[in-house]
Amino acid sequence: MTTLKSRFFYSLFVLLLFSTSINAQSNLESPSEFLGYELGSQWTPHHKVMDYFWHVTEQSPLVEGHQYGTTNEGRELMLTVISSAENMQRLDEIRTNNLKRTGLEDGTPTEDSTAIVWLSYNVHGNETSSSEAAMKTIYELVRADNAQAKTWLQNTVVLMDPMLNPDGRDRYVDWYKGVVGEQMNVHPDAREHHEPWPGGRTNHYYFDLNRDWAWLTQKESRHRVAEYQKWMPHIHVDFHEQGVNSPYYFAPAAKPFHPAITDWQSDFQHTIGENNAKYFDEEGWLYFTREVFDLFYPSYGDTYPIFNGAIGMTYEQAGNSRAGLGITTEEGDTLTLSDRLLHHYTTGLSTVEISSRNAEQLVSEFADYYQTAQNNPEGEYKTFVIKQDNNPDKLEALFELLDEHQIEYGQAQSGATLSGYNYQTGNTESVRVSEGDYLISVHQPKGVLARTLFEPRPELEDSVTYDITAWEQHYAYGLDGYALTHQLNVEPKQYQKPEVQQNFPEKPYAYIARWEDLDDLRLLSDFLKHDIKVRFTSGEFKIDDRMYDPGTLVLTRSDNKNMPEFDEKVQELAQNHNQEIHAVETGFAQSGFDLGSSSVQYMNKPSVAMLSGEGTSSNQVGEIWHYFDQQIEYPLTMLDTEYFDGVDLSAYDVLILPSGYYSSRIDSSRLADVKEWISDGGKLIAVQDANSFLAGKDGFSLTNKNGDSSEPEQDDLLETYGNQQREYISSFNSGSVYKITMDNTHPLAYGYEEEYFSLKLDADSYAYLEDGWNVGVAKEDAHMSGFIGHKAKDKVKNTLTFGVQHMGSGSVVYMVDNPLFRAFWYNGKLLFGNAVFMVD
Repeated sequence: MTTLKSRFFYSLFVLLLFSTSINAQSNLESPSEFLGYELGSQWTPHHKVMDYFWHVTEQSPLVEGHQYGTTNEGRELMLTVISSAENMQRLDEIRTNNLKRTGLEDGTPTEDSTAIVWLSYNVHGNETSSSEAAMKTIYELVRADNAQAKTWLQNTVVLMDPMLNPDGRDRYVDWYKGVVGEQMNVHPDAREHHEPWPGGRTNHYYFDLNRDWAWLTQKESRHRVAEYQKWMPHIHVDFHEQGVNSPYYFAPAAKPFHPAITDWQSDFQHTIGENNAKYFDEEGWLYFTREVFDLFYPSYGDTYPIFNGAIGMTYEQAGNSRAGLGITTEEGDTLTLSDRLLHHYTTGLSTVEISSRNAEQLVSEFADYYQTAQNNPEGEYKTFVIKQDNNPDKLEALFELLDEHQIEYGQAQSGATLSGYNYQTGNTESVRVSEGDYLISVHQPKGVLARTLFEPRPELEDSVTYDITAWEQHYAYGLDGYALTHQLNVEPKQYQKPEVQQNFPEKPYAYIARWEDLDDLRLLSDFLKHDIKVRFTSGEFKIDDRMYDPGTLVLTRSDNKNMPEFDEKVQELAQNHNQEIHAVETGFAQSGFDLGSSSVQYMNKPSVAMLSGEGTSSNQVGEIWHYFDQQIEYPLTMLDTEYFDGVDLSAYDVLILPSGYYSSRIDSSRLADVKEWISDGGKLIAVQDANSFLAGKDGFSLTNKNGDSSEPEQDDLLETYGNQQREYISSFNSGSVYKITMDNTHPLAYGYEEEYFSLKLDADSYAYLEDGWNVGVAKEDAHMSGFIGHKAKDKVKNTLTFGVQHMGSGSVVYMVDNPLFRAFWYNGKLLFGNAVFMVD
């Protein structure tokens, strides 16, 4: 009788709760009611998407929302949290319970099996249907008469980020609205299906935010990952779009899987995929799985969550910028925005449903993941060592990144001689760990992510992969260190670069600043912007018992005699950058060049321009733009290819050609103008693919490397049709680390050792310059890490990577590798600065 009575009162409670929920949501409007048009009939701009999410937040007791940041253009970034009324009352308990399971927060979690599902929409701005789907999804989750959704929310918290890339999305939507008529045109040739450069895929600085989760170079990424780590969800879905003729894609993903991915993570992708397939089968919608989209590169919206213990997935709907509001496909059907958002809505709810049905196991496996990470981590290497005598600015930059990802590190309490992988030599050998060296152990909550970022040579089970295959952080930051199979105890400790304390004589003869890293370049930029005259040295010298390397900056009182408050400004800027400068009271060197020598060269303040627009790579334009605008804060003039023919080049000292296809943009007449400008003292910097435009042209020393002209073996001609992709891959390099031999006596290599680790992104190969300086070259055994096909590897042997050719009074800088790729290769940034400021 007691049991029956309890059930009666429980049923009455649920009925009252449901009734209260209906009354509380009586003013809740559907997206179409709120917007004033049928969802899918037109694009919804960012501010209206946000308005709708705020409307739902205000009207439903099942939703909380908050702004977690803004974009470069000031648009709002928003996160909403959706769950049952009961769960909303204990939301912080659910969140902190989950963090306690990871070990990122102290304490023991209470008994709780609430699954946490995070849905991310529109990271690529012109893949727009997902933000439309997000509005339909949140409405269906919270509308009072959707009893099924209410059941899911009893044991599930759903987090929704309705638009990760508002700047890119509005760029696309605003363009589309300006070119579409009252009626959409579904013909693929119509202009509304041909988005102009740079497109809306990327953010304000043309960065692909879906490749920035690990590197956090962009404002939106830093905001988002900080928010993500407050929750550490069990499921993360990243909604995308692909070509208009592609069926829908959902998990399970394609190989290669990174070896750090667990069997559970792989298996549950199948479980989710099967649930999605059930709904697509019912509707007769086409879909595919286990193809194209792999799980190896760690900086995607699916892989980054995976290396943080979640089930991370990409969902891909046909469409992107080509589809517009509707387009005719190759089958003769019309793909509409309504179709696209419906498919994303379906997989979104399906994912919430299957997560709810498996909530207890999701929570249990997630907890086990972090227990294993801390107590019994997998992988060959257990401790990563970063030598304490590395450049402090580089250490600071790396540790800032680790802090943002909550990866623990500390210092060795004693010395030891062990066997370890030496990142500099690429060999396993006897290495010395000294007291005070920095240690990163994989025995920690974020141990899997640490392993992924620092393992020397990630194991690649399949060579057909979607992105770069090397990214190791010693190489990226230019740091010496080792990978150890031995576990060393690490007491977590945050790095703090020592504050520079300096006492200067009243009026020194000169100030001297070292030239070793990006922070030194930032200081130089500030000097030049404040019209402080700067010199730099072309060789070693010693003064006041200190040795200085080539590239050292020298600021003399003589050069700046007409500048009021010269001393105050120099000292203020050095303090602002926390950079050490030395004041000397004589220009007489103990060895090497005196400060008045012609070898201490005066630096002109360069006026820098870059070609952009149609024909150029928008990603690389963005990388260079961001470098000048955000990283070194130095003026850059961007010239569009549409009017480049009419630009007076005499106004500029430096012209940068990013990757692009210039044959139709720079004709022979204009190229002759460019060569004349170079001969008169200009400097042309060609980056990556731009070099192929210059190679072999009259006056330019760059030539393609001659390949093997021998006849192929007859058996080599008997290729298998089904193996054509792998045959292509044998000549392909998607991104691998190479040890480049540097001539560091040349200004292009100032601040570097005799070896520089470069991220090589293709297999383009150029012969050594016969008329010029081969500053950086890839020799016979230069490959260090990452996949490169055997044919590509042979092709890249003994080729130019960085070179300089003099042309009249000016120069051409050939940068075959892009040192600014995705802004995460920290150690390449000084190299680009050398090209701009040091090379004459």
